Amino acid sequence: MKGKNTERVSIKSLLETLKDIFRLSLPYKTRFFSAVLLVVVGSAIWLTVPLGLRSLLDAVFEQENYALLNKLSLGLIGLFLTQAIFTFGGNYHIEWVGERVITDLRNSIYAHLQKLSFSFFANRRLGELTSRLSNDVGSIRVALTDSLPQIITISITMIGSVSLMVVLNWRLSLVIFLTVPVVTVATRFFGKKIRALSKNVQDKLADTTAIAEETLSAIRVVKSFTTEEYEINRYRQATEELFATSRHKIVLTQVFWAGVGLMFMGTLVMIFWYGGREVLSARLSAGDLVAFIVYALNISRSVGQASRLYTAVNTAAGASERLFELQQEKIEQDNKFNKNNSYSRKTIKGRVEFDQLCFSYEDGKQVLDTLSFEINDGQTVALVGESGAGKTTLLNLIPRFFNPTKGEIRVDGVSVNDWDLTNLRSFISVVPQETHLFGTSIYENIRYGKLDATKTEIEQAAIDANAHEFITQMSDGYQSLIGEKGVKLSGGQRQRIAIARAILRNPSILLLDEATSSLDSVSERQVQQALERLMENRTTLVIAHRLSTIQHADCILVLERGTLVESGTHEELLYKEGIYANLYELQFSEKVDI
Repeated sequence: MKGKNTERVSIKSLLETLKDIFRLSLPYKTRFFSAVLLVVVGSAIWLTVPLGLRSLLDAVFEQENYALLNKLSLGLIGLFLTQAIFTFGGNYHIEWVGERVITDLRNSIYAHLQKLSFSFFANRRLGELTSRLSNDVGSIRVALTDSLPQIITISITMIGSVSLMVVLNWRLSLVIFLTVPVVTVATRFFGKKIRALSKNVQDKLADTTAIAEETLSAIRVVKSFTTEEYEINRYRQATEELFATSRHKIVLTQVFWAGVGLMFMGTLVMIFWYGGREVLSARLSAGDLVAFIVYALNISRSVGQASRLYTAVNTAAGASERLFELQQEKIEQDNKFNKNNSYSRKTIKGRVEFDQLCFSYEDGKQVLDTLSFEINDGQTVALVGESGAGKTTLLNLIPRFFNPTKGEIRVDGVSVNDWDLTNLRSFISVVPQETHLFGTSIYENIRYGKLDATKTEIEQAAIDANAHEFITQMSDGYQSLIGEKGVKLSGGQRQRIAIARAILRNPSILLLDEATSSLDSVSERQVQQALERLMENRTTLVIAHRLSTIQHADCILVLERGTLVESGTHEELLYKEGIYANLYELQFSEKVDI
């Protein structure tokens, strides 16, 4: 599906976008086409109503036939009832298909988001993505469930009405045809502008959603810095920009609708005038004129609906562009799609090698520079260095959250680029400094490490993580809800839940990113004990915030500006009296964390 350039919008490109949207309904084509058939029959029945009215009027005014009048009246009631049944059936099934397609689309977009790379999310605002899942999909829903029945009804009504009008009186039909070129030009002119504005409105709406999302998720920071008024004004400014853009769209839309409506009202006056002359000249019966006027009203109503429909579809087209652009984002490079170049195992030893590794972000700034070292299976290696030295970046390269600019990382002798990505990550657990927990129960948060884990396994993981005691003291135990991001728990409790999750996963490679840096002494001791259990017989790479926690590491690597400057055990590095020794002396003499 291809996003269209809004600067080259035309009716043709709009139809292409509609085709993209309606293509989503193909899995339900049997129900879809059955619904279309029902709507077609219902619309066709409606076209016979003016002919029935003509016969009714002629029976009264010309034939004065009461029996025929009664029969025609009953016939019209039957027509209305039949038409209502067909229309109901058609609209119901079309709406069912629309809702089903939108559900599939939401699931598809969400699944695609899950497969996108870490770098994609690093460059996007969460609220913008949320807006695409909710607001943009909602606009497409309108095109499918509301617009499609109208398109069918309008098309049949206009084609059928024009054809029957020509049959009734071709001279009078010319009055209607005079308005077609004007309406076509107006539709093309306003359609381009409305569609561009619709996309702009969706963008502004995404901005407001992003601001609300990030502010509410950081409400503790907002309140601690007493910036409520600042955030209120920031959100108000975004909504005012949304209002200004929406107002511009409303003005164009209403001018378009009003202009088309005025044109057809004028056309009706011309039909009354010219048709009245035809009746007075006995070239047209009163019943024919009424039937003709009803068909003209049908056309007028259809054109009015079409103008509104055109606006709604343009809005959906703007939303679909944003969604289809999102679907075109490349997923993480995963070798499972290339079976000839995919490596996977059921178990690994956990040996990790870094060979001439270089990395820079999109701005080109070098973060890691020709790093080479190895971690044998079961070893614990600590990374030390000032902020910005590249420690966290190095950890992110092992599970391929980012890919190296140059060089290679090998796990058990195989380049991580050749591993099946899902298989590789199944052997790795990350315990970050800022733990993210889900707003469900403690049980579900621990189970996240192994979705098929038993209750016994989950409780044992909590025991090993020093979390079982505080969990059982809570009112609902393991079923206690912990709030958004675990807000109901202390920092140490959140960290122990995260460790329990990692223990349950039973990884071969463990990545610890300053897991105890923000804890008090008591919480740090409990978490450190849990970490020591977790690190047993596992390859561990740990970023050290407090040097006291890494003195027993098998090897300590000191990074400076992305370069490896020192390596060795704690005692060896103290003996060298280099950067590590200075950091150690500074921390323990002034109680400063590194």
